[in-house]
Amino acid sequence: MYDKDDERPVTLDRRDGPYGEVALRRSGGRYEIIANGTFLMDTSDGRSERLLVDAALAALPADRTGLSVLIGGLGVGFSLARAAGEPRWARIAVAERERAVVDWHRAGPLGAFSEGALEDPRVSVVEGDLVAYVRNADVTYDALCLDIDNGPDWTVTEGNGGLYGPAGLAACRERLEPGGVLAVWSAQPSPAFDDALRSAQFTQVRTIEIPVNRGVPDVVHLATKPA
Repeated sequence: MYDKDDERPVTLDRRDGPYGEVALRRSGGRYEIIANGTFLMDTSDGRSERLLVDAALAALPADRTGLSVLIGGLGVGFSLARAAGEPRWARIAVAERERAVVDWHRAGPLGAFSEGALEDPRVSVVEGDLVAYVRNADVTYDALCLDIDNGPDWTVTEGNGGLYGPAGLAACRERLEPGGVLAVWSAQPSPAFDDALRSAQFTQVRTIEIPVNRGVPDVVHLATKPA
């Protein structure tokens, strides 16, 4: 028998993190991540998060081996699970600044959605701010798959905005191997961001749309570092 109480949001965990409050909530049959009272993502679909990884892989040469990818951030785990399910990725790093989110995957209900990928020996977790990591790391990747905001024009925290400007995109380019691919998830298309990618000396700039039930489509912005 249907029970309306099953649809009422229930907060399962709430913590103060370095960027404010982050909460895990169950609403009906889905889990939601809420940051400072703002909805970030839920487990209801995952098509666009999987496409983020699929599109980056498809943009790399088929004969390129030993591939590496940086996923930012962990979120509800769809992107990480997709990467871990593809044997071409030999090294997978996932950056997540909220320790609570990592915990919800390691010992909480979100582990079902990342499909145990955190235990994969190819996977390492970078616990910290993605923007700082991209700027300061001394390692490079074949692909960067970035999904830390609702898009370049709708950031979760003010500090994330720098990732999509000239300095941030230059840092992304430095983190990529020659011929590497930058893939950025967005809740809506951003022609201005496409222009910014071209200005940052990326090539093959394009946008892939993912239809949604209502409103504008989710998109993945793709760009390639010249070889």
